[in-house]
Amino acid sequence: MPLSPVLPTSMRALVIDRTGGPDELHVAELPLPVAVGDELLVRVVAAGINPIDAKTRAGSGAAAAIAGYPTVLGNDFSGIVVRAPYDSFPLQPGDAVYGMARPPRIAGSYAEYLAVSSMSVARKPAAVSHIEAAGIPLAAMTAWGMVTLAKAGPGQRMLIHAGSGGVGHFAVQFARHLGAHVTTTGSTASVEFLHRLGAHEVIDYSTTRFEEQLSGLDSVIDLIGNVHDDTGTRSLAVLRPDGLLVNAPTGSWPTMQADAAAAGVRATGYKVAADARVLDTITTLIDNGSVRVNIHSVFDLDEGPAAHRAIEGGHTRGKIVLRVSDADESAA
Repeated sequence: MPLSPVLPTSMRALVIDRTGGPDELHVAELPLPVAVGDELLVRVVAAGINPIDAKTRAGSGAAAAIAGYPTVLGNDFSGIVVRAPYDSFPLQPGDAVYGMARPPRIAGSYAEYLAVSSMSVARKPAAVSHIEAAGIPLAAMTAWGMVTLAKAGPGQRMLIHAGSGGVGHFAVQFARHLGAHVTTTGSTASVEFLHRLGAHEVIDYSTTRFEEQLSGLDSVIDLIGNVHDDTGTRSLAVLRPDGLLVNAPTGSWPTMQADAAAAGVRATGYKVAADARVLDTITTLIDNGSVRVNIHSVFDLDEGPAAHRAIEGGHTRGKIVLRVSDADESAA
């Protein structure tokens, strides 16, 4: 078993002392987390920013689970194992890993060290850096879960909304990889990008009403809901009878089930579960070049407020990532 490094007693972390706006985020010195049971202790090199992080910081999202302050947010991470659960565990100190934490029940990834269940961690794809890997777990596992729930495959016609976003840009690639005919919506500036991802058709939402162009689809991956322009409700009209809409922002459309039933189609929400087995599948697709992650922007840890303003501003192409530490990018 590799020797564990001598660890400091404290770490830098991006925290909130109360819910509120982006400026509630600030860097503080905290004790190192303690790994117990099957947990790994990981030195975090980079942490992905997701909309759920901003929602929780603002007081919605998962804020109801905050047990006390200061609270460390952040789901996605890529880093290096510094302590393993036991001697023969497959991941050992020095191994590069990535995965998904479970804040705010336990401290998240906006910190130099993270204690995380081994069921949520996989080896980092060798083809990407820690910065890139940190943009993958939550968004990619969400996308994988949604397109497989919708049974993406040969002969299926699928619409994916917001295809250039964090979840969307993975969903387009996964659906195409699985053999579906993929149509997606995006801005004028994103049309070329979406074609490069593998979309067969791209509808510019700024010039075209998608429901006027599409009909009889097997499924819709809805990453917008009714937050903007009743996108979710309008999507029901493009499905074939008994077609399926899979919605991720479930709180945005409380009448979804009733609306779908009235339209003669099906609809379901979706919540991602951290699963190392799914991450292993995604790792293979990243390493063999079938799927890629697009990083929109990178911020340092003390630029957390700016990173949250960026994610709340929307119109990101891929993922926003925090650079947390200077751990060795060459770790395997």
